[in-house]
This record gives sequence, structure tokens and C-alpha cells, in this order.
Amino acid sequence: MSDFWIYFNIGLKHVLDINAYDHVLFLLALTVPYDAKAWKRILILVSLFTLGHTFSLFLAVFGIVKINPTFIEFLIPITILITAIFNIYSTGKSAKKDNMTFLGFVTLFFGIIHGLGFSSYFNSILSGSATDKLLPMFEFALGIEAAQIIIVIATLILAFIFQTLFKFSKRDWILTVSAFIIGVVTPMILQSEIWQN
Repeated sequence: MSDFWIYFNIGLKHVLDINAYDHVLFLLALTVPYDAKAWKRILILVSLFTLGHTFSLFLAVFGIVKINPTFIEFLIPITILITAIFNIYSTGKSAKKDNMTFLGFVTLFFGIIHGLGFSSYFNSILSGSATDKLLPMFEFALGIEAAQIIIVIATLILAFIFQTLFKFSKRDWILTVSAFIIGVVTPMILQSEIWQN
């Protein structure tokens, strides 16, 4: 049971680490278009992101995929930028339920990209064969899911405060937060090591 908490906590800290705020920014961008009434939709998207993240760790643990870390570190802020731009583009348009398939697929794919960014470190902290790493990987995934739910709840509370106390319209809230996210990730993209190669 103590091993469970070790890897669960690594998953928690992976998401909640203030120095690795790219994960938080992605979840913020993913959650900001919704309110608490859409909790099922948010939970599905967040879980798909975790699934993608875990799948990429699985691929890395078994040596199926090896990708240049510099390229992945470049792609991660790109996924955040795309999500924020999509929020701005779709703000005010009626959300269609059939969009969920598209959003789910994209979120899963983005989860794979984010997971690949952590896969080398995850592999290095675990010893033993690939099969020995499977249980810690799932314990780690549970920690990630728990941390993501914490961030989603915090985002929904912030949305409620800004829209109720500060009289932000939902549209203004989405536009403001998405613009903030774009402002944070654009320098990350421009300063990427990929431009030096």
C-alpha cells in the first residue's frame, strides 16, 4: 500500500508542480468553456486526457516509441495554444453534442503528447522489467487523475466567482482566460530549443 501512495503522489505532484505549469494551463484551457452543470462532459475529457497520458507511458515503458524530447517539449505548448485558440473561436457558438467525439479524440491525442514529455523521467525512476512498471504506472495515472480533478474544481470555482461576484459574462471569462493562456504559452513556443536545431 505504501508503494501505491509513492506513485500516486508522484502523479499528483507531476500535475500540481508549480514549475511544470504546462499541465495546469492545458487543463485550464480544457475546462474554461464549461460550468459545473457540464461536469460529466468535463470528466470525460479529463479522463481521456489521462488515458492518452497513460498510453504514452505504456508505449515508452515497453520501448515501442522513442521521440526526441526537444520535439515533444515544443509540441506540449502547441497543444495548449490550439486549445485556447479553439476556445476563442468557438465562444458564443452553440455547443453541439456531436462535437464531443472530435473534442474527445483531440484531447486523447494531446494526452499522448503530454505523456511522452514525462515518459523518459518516469522510466528513469523505475527499476525492473517493463511488466514490473505496469502497476506503478496505473498508480501514477490515478494520482494524475486526482490532481486534474482538483484543478478542474478550482477552475470551476474561479469561473463562478468571476461570473457572479465580478459580473463577468461567460463569454468574457472564456475570452480573458484563453487570451491569458495564449500570452503565457507563446513565449514558451518561441523560446523552444527546437528553433536552435
